[in-house]
Amino acid sequence: MADVMEMIGGYRLRNLLQSGQTSQVFEVVEPTSNRHFAMKLLLPEAANKLEHRNILFNEAEVGEKLTHQNVIRIFKVNRSPTTPHFIMEFFPAGSLRLRLQAKEMGFIKENARKIFKNTATGLAYMNAMGYVHRDVKPDNILVNALGETKIIDFAITKKIPKGIARWFHRKGKPQGTPSFMSPEQINDEIPDARADIYSYGCTLFELTTGRPPFRGSSTNDLLSRHFKEKPAPPSAYNPDITDEFSQFVLKLLAKKKTDRPSNFHEVLIAMKKVRQIFKSVPEKREEV
Repeated sequence: MADVMEMIGGYRLRNLLQSGQTSQVFEVVEPTSNRHFAMKLLLPEAANKLEHRNILFNEAEVGEKLTHQNVIRIFKVNRSPTTPHFIMEFFPAGSLRLRLQAKEMGFIKENARKIFKNTATGLAYMNAMGYVHRDVKPDNILVNALGETKIIDFAITKKIPKGIARWFHRKGKPQGTPSFMSPEQINDEIPDARADIYSYGCTLFELTTGRPPFRGSSTNDLLSRHFKEKPAPPSAYNPDITDEFSQFVLKLLAKKKTDRPSNFHEVLIAMKKVRQIFKSVPEKREEV
């Protein structure tokens, strides 16, 4: 396990930002420029396992191709056999998951439209660049005190196959987070933007109600509910949510992908037509 002040790949580790099962994220400083970055570093026990290295390098390779204000920027990857890592921009902010855990609903309510719009804009860009994120959830959206957002974690992001590549798609073990997976992602069908739209709908549901749209007694039970259970409107769990926003979210959660908006540009247009998200938070239309 790496230590603060240690030098790795020409960067000095400054603060541990996040620790996971296979990796850690540090704030780091480049001594030659004194610039601050973030480093995602595989733990020693994961560094020599091909599966974990491939996941890390896939995330880095996707991120290196993306340049957008609402998507975390990845600058370079180091394929060291002992300390594989990549360097990304340092965005000093916690995730929306941490805001939920801290019960900061007031912050979310006040910044809801900005957060929801910026996240959808970042996902629209990713999809336009040919990628499906496939793990959209509050954990993977950073937000600072101003409501500015960055989408993170491209570990299971996939390129949208086009043309003849679609013929070579083979179903495998589904990947994703059970509470946020679309029916077609659970089936491991050919991915497209509408899978991210469904996950985005699940995210908005939890951010405005404090709970995901579906709960199950087991993982299989939860996954089956994405296919069979009609979601209650968010307003059923939070009476402060307007009916028009509830209907907007339910449209994103349509079981059939053909019943959802076809892309995030349509999502953004539909969101702009929602006059108010929370009854208790008047909105100034010129800010939309």
